[in-house]
Amino acid sequence: MDWSELWSPIRLTLELATLTTLLLLVIGTPIAWWLSRSRVWWKEAVAAVVALPLVLPPTVLGFYLLIALGPSGLGGWFGPLFGLRTFAFSFPGLVLGSVVYSMPFVVQPIRNAFEAAGERPWEVAATLRASPWDRFWSVAVPLARPGFLTGAVLGFSHTVGEFGVILMIGGNIPGTTKVLSVAIYDYVETLQWQKAHVLALGMLVFSFLVIFSVSLLERRRVEARR
Repeated sequence: MDWSELWSPIRLTLELATLTTLLLLVIGTPIAWWLSRSRVWWKEAVAAVVALPLVLPPTVLGFYLLIALGPSGLGGWFGPLFGLRTFAFSFPGLVLGSVVYSMPFVVQPIRNAFEAAGERPWEVAATLRASPWDRFWSVAVPLARPGFLTGAVLGFSHTVGEFGVILMIGGNIPGTTKVLSVAIYDYVETLQWQKAHVLALGMLVFSFLVIFSVSLLERRRVEARR
């Protein structure tokens, strides 16, 4: 068995999941904070848009992302700035699509953690004349740490398991867009069962560890609140 051939989609998947998770923590944190603090009536409409990937079929989301990232959409406008003709069928396109597709898995746990902390710590910090910026970093973020950990784990694992959206916007280009899920599908189609077994078993073990880790994090969060 050519292990170098198997390592390529594994490496690409890890790079995609890591970069996507980091971007989601940066982008998702202010969104989660706003959703947890805002009192405007239309905030739940924003929350619904963020949560759309939870119920929207991946092929539907992938189709519209393909249009948006293609030469006739945003990809045609901004792609040349990154040396690309378009974001579709490229690694940067996979990252953008993954950020959209995995966003609810990061935003929702962080939002729940912010809301669970309540108003009291924030009000106490305000009486000590802490600025909103200081209150956020010294009070809100530490109290919401379990939510950040859960969101990071779920965002990373969800990106690793992507298939429909990835196939729609990235195709099956070795070394560029051929991630683990696409590689397994490709090996099954070409009857390369041994390679498919190796990658599928690895995904199975990874999925178990993710579920187990999230359960432990949730248990610790509940115990800490008692």
